[in-house]
Amino acid sequence: MGAETISYYEQSHLQSTIMTGCNSFFNSGLANRREFLQVGFAGGLGLTLPELLKTEAKGQAKFYESKEGVAKSLIHIYLPGGMAHQETWDPKPYAPSEYRGPYKPINTNVDGVQFSENFKNLAKVADKMTVIRSMTHGEAAHERGTHNMFTGYRPSPAIKFPSFGSVISHEFGPRKNLPAYVCVPNVPNEFAGTGYLSSMYGPFSVGSDPASDKSFKVRDLTLPGGVDAARFERRRTLLEAVDSHFRSVEKADSIDAMDSFYQRAYGLISSAEARDAFDLTKEDEKMKTRYGKNTAGMRMLLARRLVESGVRLVTMTYGSWDMHDRIKDGIARQVPSFDQALATLLSDLDDRGLLDSTMVMVSSEFGRTPKINKTDGRDHWPRVFSTMLAGGGIKRGFVYGSSDSLAAEPDTNPVDVQSFAKTVYSQMGINADKELIAPGPRPMEIVDGGSVIEELIDKAPA
Repeated sequence: MGAETISYYEQSHLQSTIMTGCNSFFNSGLANRREFLQVGFAGGLGLTLPELLKTEAKGQAKFYESKEGVAKSLIHIYLPGGMAHQETWDPKPYAPSEYRGPYKPINTNVDGVQFSENFKNLAKVADKMTVIRSMTHGEAAHERGTHNMFTGYRPSPAIKFPSFGSVISHEFGPRKNLPAYVCVPNVPNEFAGTGYLSSMYGPFSVGSDPASDKSFKVRDLTLPGGVDAARFERRRTLLEAVDSHFRSVEKADSIDAMDSFYQRAYGLISSAEARDAFDLTKEDEKMKTRYGKNTAGMRMLLARRLVESGVRLVTMTYGSWDMHDRIKDGIARQVPSFDQALATLLSDLDDRGLLDSTMVMVSSEFGRTPKINKTDGRDHWPRVFSTMLAGGGIKRGFVYGSSDSLAAEPDTNPVDVQSFAKTVYSQMGINADKELIAPGPRPMEIVDGGSVIEELIDKAPA
């Protein structure tokens, strides 16, 4: 049984045993530096000094077993640039014109809840979601805000933090020969990766836009030209022999990661089920039309197919929401397709009985300034903005928190990034107080600070 899988109490006992062996060894006066670095401790465990220290750190870490939660899968829809909350989830019809912007509110199918008139379709499915109108953090730069929303941490020059997808991949692993973590169409930014975790928990990038109907092709999902199944299997056998040799002489993360990568790649290529999950030609044309045969629609349709097939987390990006100038034009370009696709995704998941077990998360790195600027746009504003959660045990037809009358500050129930992240992790079955081992070795909480927002939850993990 490896150190990665033993319980906290087993680790603590092992640590005690090892240190007893160490003390006896040094007290004998027989050890020199070279012997110390190479000797096996505790009855043949064969631990080197780095391994010893790593084991000690693990024994001291807070350990909580992750068990699959109410949400079996997560679709993270990321809107890069900073979506304006005033023109979408949180209209301010009674504010002065320079604050309320160019659009009017409309009623949703939830009594007393209004969205911007741009969300005509989402207004009809408001009873399937929770909107958080009081998100807040202090990072007004794109990179820092993005880091916050993908990791639950403020950026640090000392350490790289893992993303939601990599943590979930680390805790649960893949299902059904499918990657645990998929990015559509590509890895959206440097903060969507593994951070201090092994690269084996990194995302699988589709590498092509599913909206490109004729040219859409998932890279690494088909055999190279001129390679038939028999030749493919010979290559696999040869590679396994080479990997086995290198593992016998050196143990390194890069070797393990490459081995894991190749195993996943072989699984994808050889699995008809995996290939079908990525194949949008399997979808009825009426369903494609319902989502919208455009970037937002096809990406969200692919996301549904992937979680339906067994992928644990899909991160997809859509649009460019950094609207410093002429926000009315920018909203007109971005929102209609998004509104249609997201409303369809929520209804489609619900119709298939998947919304209860699939969480949908919509986020952006921050919101936009309360007041329209001189170029008819809005600038960066992290002090208050909106996010959305649906499915996976989250309450339906609910609004949590509020911004003030000018959409400038949280008015009630401010939500920090840590609490938002902990709530998502909790519904997935992960206690975000758990410590993972960063280089050093250094125990690091999955999320440091914040607390699960119980008011958002309709059905909590057992």
